[in-house]
Amino acid sequence: MADKELEAKVKEVLDAYRPNLLADGGDMEFISLDDQNRVHVKLIGACGSCPMATMTLKMGVESYVKDAIPEITEIVQEM
Repeated sequence: MADKELEAKVKEVLDAYRPNLLADGGDMEFISLDDQNRVHVKLIGACGSCPMATMTLKMGVESYVKDAIPEITEIVQEM
């Protein structure tokens, strides 16, 4: 899959997950997709300051994205 196609798919999957974050007053912003297929995002709103943000990111967002797009290796939180 070409980088632009993969990035578009990642954004689509993140948008599909977004309502889960919005329900708790949070959200996320796509930052980039690097050459190791790691997705860089920034958690914002309530998620940005939540002590459970790392667990949300790894067990929620990362799990969801990797299930949908096996090429993705990791979700990385940017500050």
